[in-house]
Amino acid sequence: MKEIFEIHSKEVIESILDASEYGTLSMCDLRGVPYGVPINFVRIEDRLAFHGSKKGKKMEILSKNPRVSFSVVEALSLIDSDFSSESKLACPATQFYRSVHIEGVIERVIERKQKAAILQALMEKLQPKGGYLPLDHPDYEKALEATELFWLRVHTIRAKAKVGQHLPPERYERIVTRLKRRDTPRDRRTLELMAYTRTLYRKGAL
Repeated sequence: MKEIFEIHSKEVIESILDASEYGTLSMCDLRGVPYGVPINFVRIEDRLAFHGSKKGKKMEILSKNPRVSFSVVEALSLIDSDFSSESKLACPATQFYRSVHIEGVIERVIERKQKAAILQALMEKLQPKGGYLPLDHPDYEKALEATELFWLRVHTIRAKAKVGQHLPPERYERIVTRLKRRDTPRDRRTLELMAYTRTLYRKGAL
């Protein structure tokens, strides 16, 4: 990983995780065959949690090999080749993004109260408007019994941001101008993160 793209700020890393609806859980069975699956998740302090069925390939692999990796990507604007260069070459075309990659160990959650608390946190993340009974309500008894909950205990975490923070002023402003002109919702989000990340990068706080 190029150092100019690395994120070390815990606050920034947590903001990427909290804003992401899902990530990709990557496992490996005892034969050495990899298996990846997209899952919803929630961060609770320094751990991630997710849920799933009691049966299936994921459960089969995790029961034998709980070591996993987990990746989250926030895809930002596609930067057309002419957004940053007049060369007429395709090479300058790229995509801006922020990502987090985690390695750790999966642990099952057994205790009912803790399972309910994790699902409550997941609902608050994915459905912040509310409109549902709290997950500790007795009506969820069967659902809690039928659902597996997992902690991902983080061993290592690495994060990247490629949003133009390292670019010279002229090229940076050229991209900004063209993103403003195209003006899609993703472009507006990208512009916001470009300014925020460039400020942190200049301060050495990224």
